Amino acid sequence: MIAELQCVVLDCPDPLELAEFYRSLLGGAVNQPDRRWAVDEGWATLHTPSGSVFAFQRVADHRPPSWPDPARPQQFHLDFGVPDLDRAQERVLACGATLLDDGSGQGSGEPGWRVYADPAGHPFCLVRH
Repeated sequence: MIAELQCVVLDCPDPLELAEFYRSLLGGAVNQPDRRWAVDEGWATLHTPSGSVFAFQRVADHRPPSWPDPARPQQFHLDFGVPDLDRAQERVLACGATLLDDGSGQGSGEPGWRVYADPAGHPFCLVRH
């Protein structure tokens, strides 16, 4: 092993707003004191109950991905496991997410995932577990 993952950093126009969005989705503490990072108007963090840390970095000319348009690809996305897709969807939409794909094109049976964009435009999936 060469390294240990410290956090996942997402570029965005408003770090605190995006940190609060993901806190509403995952729980945890926004801008918890941590010797590794200084938080300010350009940087916010979220320490989740599972131990994962997300950081949000202000980018003045942030251009969100345009899923699934390859001209502005998603580059990466986050998958979050949920027991009930309908209930989880209701909650993430109320928090400010946008539905990108309801999974209806997945074939027969009930879809196992749905794609959303966070308030800064980053795609993420809710996946039934």
